[in-house]
Amino acid sequence: MKILVTGSNGFIGKHMCLLLKRRGHEVLEYDLSSNEEELANYINSAEFIVHLAGINRPLTTEEFYDGNTNFTKKVVDLVKKSNKNTPIIMSSSIQAELDNDYGRSKKMGENYLFGSGLPVYVFRLANVFGKWCRPNYNSAAATFCYNIAHNLPIQIRDRNYVVHYNFVDDIVDTFLEVINGNIKQENRIYFVSPTYDCSLGKLADLLYYFKGEVESDRHLPLIHNEFELKLFKTFCDYLSDEGYSFNYSEDARGSFEEIYKSKKWGQISDNVSYPDITKGGHYHKYKKEIFYTVIGTCEIKQRKVGNEEIETAVVSGSNPNPIEIKVGYTHQIKNIGKTNSHTIMWISEIYNPDTHDTYKEDVEK
Repeated sequence: MKILVTGSNGFIGKHMCLLLKRRGHEVLEYDLSSNEEELANYINSAEFIVHLAGINRPLTTEEFYDGNTNFTKKVVDLVKKSNKNTPIIMSSSIQAELDNDYGRSKKMGENYLFGSGLPVYVFRLANVFGKWCRPNYNSAAATFCYNIAHNLPIQIRDRNYVVHYNFVDDIVDTFLEVINGNIKQENRIYFVSPTYDCSLGKLADLLYYFKGEVESDRHLPLIHNEFELKLFKTFCDYLSDEGYSFNYSEDARGSFEEIYKSKKWGQISDNVSYPDITKGGHYHKYKKEIFYTVIGTCEIKQRKVGNEEIETAVVSGSNPNPIEIKVGYTHQIKNIGKTNSHTIMWISEIYNPDTHDTYKEDVEK
């Protein structure tokens, strides 16, 4: 499907474009460097529009209305001019309920969409966090992550002030559900689920805790819920600042995402397995590993190469228990639960395909 993404180079836009490309869609990317002729051409060929472009930190008040209201009107008018009934997803804000210029400009854009007669899906987003978010701009989460990762001070006016958060991956996954036809009720306001509430004081405490644990002999912090997992993955993006690239793979078994690399502290990844899926079946001669299942239930088996005795551990997010994978032990991990599992994996050095130190051998044979 040809999908136009406005604001494609923004925080959410980058995630949206990447997800769509991974799913095999042709992405038409419109951003500040594009011109109106390109926008018209994209709209003429697009089968779906994800409208993310907007202004939230302008130099003048007028820029709110130009970037949020008038540009939305321009998109709608070009769709009508094309004589197409192209569906539109719009990223709005929970501030559309407030009486400020940003909220009013978003609300006016919403109203113009609803009055267009087009199939529209308006999402009022909370404060969005996740990797690639710009620090010292308009996100306390991004600023705290960056400053704490780089040993810079942070400022908290009120530790008890509670902020409502949406995780960027949850947002783009929800938008993809709309594109795939799994959310069908048009012309209404939506909110992305889940929304997390966290005070500024707790947010800072968690990030300081993450940094201390990663740089300790334990390497992995204890994660108690999905918000903490998503925040930890976000923090790792700011903590990793040595020019490394981070790989992501996905197949019929689940996914594997590298989230942190350091010459001194090793590598951390997030392994997602679908129910009844087994991964592994190999050993390392010198690398150390720790597996920590934070969501779901997994069975970890390991056997010393040359021996027959198998060591088995059942681990779950409800019972935190990091498992050390022993050097010279072939090992595997199986999702024995009914939902997808997330296992944070630490390895003592950065993976190098030229010196992989990984040798295949079944655990149970």
